[in-house]
Amino acid sequence: MNLPLEKLLIALLLISGLGSTISSEENSTWPQFRGPQGKGFSSSTLKLPDRLSPKDNVIWKVPLGFGHGTAVIGGGKIFFTTVEDKKLFTLALDQKSGSELWRKPASYSKLESLHRIGSHAQSSCATDGKHVVSFFGSSGLHAYTAEGKHLWSKPMGPFKNGFGAGSSPIIVDNKVVLCQDHDTDSFLWVLDVKTGEPVWKKDRSLFPRGYATPVIWNVDGQKQVVIAGTLSIVAYDLKDGQEIWTVHGIARLVNTTPIIEPKENILYYAGWSPGADPGDRIQAKPFDDLLKEMDSNGNQTLEYKEFGKDSPLRRRFNQIDRDKSDSITRTEYASMKVIFEKAQNIFMAVLPGGKGDITQTHVKWKSSRFLPYVPSPLHYQGTLFLVKNGGIVSSWNPENGKQIKVGRVSARGDYYASPTGGDGKVYFASEKGEVCVISAEAQWKELSHSKFSERIYASPAIVDGKIYLRTESALYCFGLK
Repeated sequence: MNLPLEKLLIALLLISGLGSTISSEENSTWPQFRGPQGKGFSSSTLKLPDRLSPKDNVIWKVPLGFGHGTAVIGGGKIFFTTVEDKKLFTLALDQKSGSELWRKPASYSKLESLHRIGSHAQSSCATDGKHVVSFFGSSGLHAYTAEGKHLWSKPMGPFKNGFGAGSSPIIVDNKVVLCQDHDTDSFLWVLDVKTGEPVWKKDRSLFPRGYATPVIWNVDGQKQVVIAGTLSIVAYDLKDGQEIWTVHGIARLVNTTPIIEPKENILYYAGWSPGADPGDRIQAKPFDDLLKEMDSNGNQTLEYKEFGKDSPLRRRFNQIDRDKSDSITRTEYASMKVIFEKAQNIFMAVLPGGKGDITQTHVKWKSSRFLPYVPSPLHYQGTLFLVKNGGIVSSWNPENGKQIKVGRVSARGDYYASPTGGDGKVYFASEKGEVCVISAEAQWKELSHSKFSERIYASPAIVDGKIYLRTESALYCFGLK
């Protein structure tokens, strides 16, 4: 057996039991939202703490400007976007110490509109170790070298979306992939990471606002860009943008990102939005009936003040008014009426290899219980995990979609951060700033609960036996000392 010296040494260390301290390249990076391939867990065997708190297992803590983006890590650097005094920045920190290495401002003409809990730095960066790409809905897409040299920018935004931009860019095969689904002019764009030159751009104007980050699904050697949007999941060929397949029948408003289980190569999606549960569906009357009831000025459109205070449509006026003209037209209403009627809150498994409409042929199973609104699912150590608002955690059998255990963890309230797995544990962070750790097993057990006394929106990241957690004012690095 003629092995190179380095590989022979690693093999000997693995046999002797010392190889657990050696991290692969994948385990030394967290290159995008939810880490390598967007899967949401670290496969490293390095030990991790079972309790995260402001006083327990803290390696370092540094102040950080407000933002929702998760830590993105590569080449010994941590990359973030922040907003400070209405100024937008891309930052690089040293992974070992948290000290700031560089910061670059992003110019804009106008800050975008936001949801009440939003930030003007909502998207996570992406890195391949040599480049880092950041995105701001108010400013556009920006690329730098890992050392902070500006390479290119693509101005865009603000978009017509009252909640702001949330989807994050990813980097694959020297290409930047960015999807932006908004109330008008939605698109999927693929650009060269070194130059910013467009490779292709796909119109997605049929999809109103959505916040799912793309994932790459490698099927029979073909890399597919998979995006969950309003009512449908669609896959495009990374090479040229040609549509490959579609699954219909998902949520009205998509916040969650699909995941791909690498061993069986199955795609999982879970998503919920208000007004699509059995017995609690939004009922949209015919437009002519609404005009008769509500069109007090007779202009054949509907304005916000014309809706009753208890109307579910009043609360969604900004979404229905897609062109932001402050009135709802017949066409806008008809489009949203179809969405209300077809929306399905669903958890599903999708098999690889489909072409065209694969709704009836490649969906392995479906479920409709205990679904998350914002946190994406996690497939870790043979079990699927979901967390929904209220701290309700459920575990599922990925083979048949059967629920195994459901329970409420101690961290209650709303959830925006997605669960992260590592060292046989799953880490959850609620908006209220409470963190729970559970055992990563079908019959999971809560291991710890702690309070940070400040809000948390960013998903935890795990690299080299360390956990990086962003709160609204700081970045923590946790580990076993």
